[in-house]
Amino acid sequence: MASAEIAFWVVALLVVLALLFDFMNGFHDAANSIATVVSTGVLKPQQAVLFAAFFNVLAIAFFQLKVAATIGKGIVEPGIVDHHVVFGALIGAIAWNTITWWWGIPSSSSHALIGGIVGAVVAKSGPDALVGAGIWKTVAFIVISPLLGFVLGSLMMVLVAWICRRTSPLRVDRWFRRLQLVSAGLYSLGHGGNDAQKTIGLIWMLLIAAGMVATGDKAPPTWVIVACYVAIGMGTMFGGWRIVQTMGQRITKLKPVGGFCAETGGAITLFLATAMGVPVSTTHTITGAIVGVGSVQRASAVRWGVAGNIVWAWVFTIPAAALVAAVCYWVSFTIY
Repeated sequence: MASAEIAFWVVALLVVLALLFDFMNGFHDAANSIATVVSTGVLKPQQAVLFAAFFNVLAIAFFQLKVAATIGKGIVEPGIVDHHVVFGALIGAIAWNTITWWWGIPSSSSHALIGGIVGAVVAKSGPDALVGAGIWKTVAFIVISPLLGFVLGSLMMVLVAWICRRTSPLRVDRWFRRLQLVSAGLYSLGHGGNDAQKTIGLIWMLLIAAGMVATGDKAPPTWVIVACYVAIGMGTMFGGWRIVQTMGQRITKLKPVGGFCAETGGAITLFLATAMGVPVSTTHTITGAIVGVGSVQRASAVRWGVAGNIVWAWVFTIPAAALVAAVCYWVSFTIY
């Protein structure tokens, strides 16, 4: 078999592996989209995953590819990425996602991917090969996205409480059972818009490295975009039920009004981040919003121990995925 043909099949296998990661991303992060709407009883689990998956894919029509551009061109210096780097990055991210899914920990698939890229690139060329602006922007939003979700979720809860202060609880519950369908749809739209683009960016990076796409192209091939959005939607349809329980009930008990406020605060955060081209964690965002809603009711309504365990998972995600990716980068040389 000619070397060019071997190179083609290596790229093809890595694209399949990237789409598998995208599927796992949707599977892992399904809880972020549906946990609140399931825990409040507005939708049954089977209905919720189909609802969320539809809006995940629909996001293809609403968002520019700014996050994909950040991943594809804004994290690593040009000419550094090759198939060994992409292999290490993907295996590092998939390994961490699998571990956290198994233990029911809502960690960040996004930051696992960033950690995987960083680890593989550093293993190949050292830290100087990284683009500092792209890395620090992403790292900064590890703090900013849950904080913004917390603030917006809290403010939404206070605003709704003031608007509905003279309305009976039964009527408020009936209204927000309907409104939560809107907020859940918006959040799923933001989830698909930000998360699918991370895999689009990675495949774009791979195709540029393989010489199959020009460096100066403003967007990846259409098939890459469609495949990534469909993959994340399919992953969401299968859902990550272990994490649904943590997100929906173990952090704080939610009612429809609380679910609406958390999802709306989270959706606004995701829309802003995607417009800025920042690859954020949907897990961090919705967790911050849920904690914000719970803390408005009373501080004791939030199970701070559970929230603390989630934060520790956030802290370890990038370095853990980076370590696995660095090892897998070297292992890849024995494979090809």
